[in-house]
Amino acid sequence: MERLTDINVIRELLSRHGFTFSKALGQNFLINPSVCPRMADAAVESVRSGAPVGVIEIGPGIGVLTRELLQRADKVVAVELDKRLLPVLDETLGEFDNLKVVNADVLELDLHRLIEEEFDGMEVVVCANLPYYITSPVIMKLLEDKLPISTITVMVQKEAAVRLCAQPGTRDSSAITAAVRYYCDPELLFHVSSGSFMPAPKVDSAVIQLVLHEPAVHPKNEKTFFAVIKGAFAQRRKTVLNSLSSSLSLDKNTVRDILKSAGVDENARAERLTLENFSAVSDAVDEME
Repeated sequence: MERLTDINVIRELLSRHGFTFSKALGQNFLINPSVCPRMADAAVESVRSGAPVGVIEIGPGIGVLTRELLQRADKVVAVELDKRLLPVLDETLGEFDNLKVVNADVLELDLHRLIEEEFDGMEVVVCANLPYYITSPVIMKLLEDKLPISTITVMVQKEAAVRLCAQPGTRDSSAITAAVRYYCDPELLFHVSSGSFMPAPKVDSAVIQLVLHEPAVHPKNEKTFFAVIKGAFAQRRKTVLNSLSSSLSLDKNTVRDILKSAGVDENARAERLTLENFSAVSDAVDEME
C-alpha cells in the first residue's frame, strides 16, 4: 500500500479500522514524505561490514518508516505495543515477506532472545520514531542491555536530541549525555518540524544516530559509576561537592576526600566533568566503602 504519508489516505485507512489516536501512547504519524527515506537510508547504510542487515523497529504505527526499511534491509522486526494497529499493518505491509510484527512492550521484551531467534548471521540496527515519553527509557534499555547491535537511529524531541548529542563540558550536557557517551558516539542527523506529523505535536523533532562502541573508560563498578553521574547532575547548579554529598548521602568531608583522590576540583559543576573524571570518582567511592 503506497502513499502512507497522504493525510486523506491515512484518515480513510484509520477510519476503516476504527482507529483513534492515543495521547497516552504518544502517537503521531509521519506525513512528511521525505523523512522516512532519510531515516531508513541512515540506519541501513550505517552497516559497513557487508553482512545482511536486520532492523528492529520500535513503534511502527501504520508502517510509513517500516516500508522504507523493508525496501532496504534483509529483515525487519517491528515491535508494536498497540494491538489495534496490527490489522492496519497487515493491510499496509502485507506484500512484504521480510517483515515480522511483534505485539509487545519493548521495555519488557527480551531483545537478546529476539535478536538470536530472528537475525541469525545478520548485522542488527535499531530504527524508530520514538514517542517522546519513552525516549530515555528505551535508549537506555538498548544501551544497558549490551545488545549485539551496531547503531541506533531514532527520531526524538528536538530538546532531547540536543541533550543526547551535547558535547561534554557544555551547558546542554546532562546525566543522560554522559551515560550515552559511555556506550556510543551520538550524532544529530537532521531536524524535523512539528508539521511533519499527524496530529502535529507542539514541539519539533530531530533524528539522531548512536554508533555503539566499547566503553572508553572502565569503572570498577558500573552501578556506582552511573549513580555518581546521576548524583552529580541531580543539582546541577551546585558544585559537584554539594550535589554528590546530597545525592549519595555522604558528609562533605568524605566527598571532598573522594574528589581529591580522583583529581577532581570540588568547586566544578557536573557538566565540566569528563567520563574519565566520573570513572575516577566512582572508583574512589568504591574504595571508601
